[in-house]
Amino acid sequence: MYNKVIEKKRSDFDEAIEHFKTEMTKIRTGRANPAILEDLLVDYYGTKTPLKQIANINVPEPRTLLIQPWSRDSLANIEAAIKISDLNLSPNNDGEVIRVNIPPLNEERRQELVKILNKKAEDSRISIRSIREDAWQEIQDLEKAGEIAEDDKFRGKEKLQEVVNEYNKKVDELREKKEQEILTV
Repeated sequence: MYNKVIEKKRSDFDEAIEHFKTEMTKIRTGRANPAILEDLLVDYYGTKTPLKQIANINVPEPRTLLIQPWSRDSLANIEAAIKISDLNLSPNNDGEVIRVNIPPLNEERRQELVKILNKKAEDSRISIRSIREDAWQEIQDLEKAGEIAEDDKFRGKEKLQEVVNEYNKKVDELREKKEQEILTV
């Protein structure tokens, strides 16, 4: 019975991992990656709109992003949004498209990005622990309702911890891989 609870929570654990992967793509590594600009909010006809909804973002060269808005009227707003963002990027507007050159990272900025990455990894671990607590509460409720024995409750707790350890290991592996990307010059 406790296996059903754990299997039901696996989708939540998977969701936490996917969220972490998404958050990691937003951390720049010195190479051009459209994900760092996709969710940038741009004033588009009076509404704050994610950049990916109003323009195509391409990578023509390893250190260059090319932003092609669907409406030329939005070029100035996109340029302004990039300038005021905390990405420290300088957009070049040529009247048709916006080019954003990604400068190489200095050592100090790399260390800051690693700290940000570690915080996001810890947030994912907190999310996983929260899911574990929910599952553990459900297992305890099953025991209180008399649907499982006390021994099964503790077996369920051990099995649940094994699953949590497996997902924490995935977070660590993803974090280490991204950290290597950030620190590679």
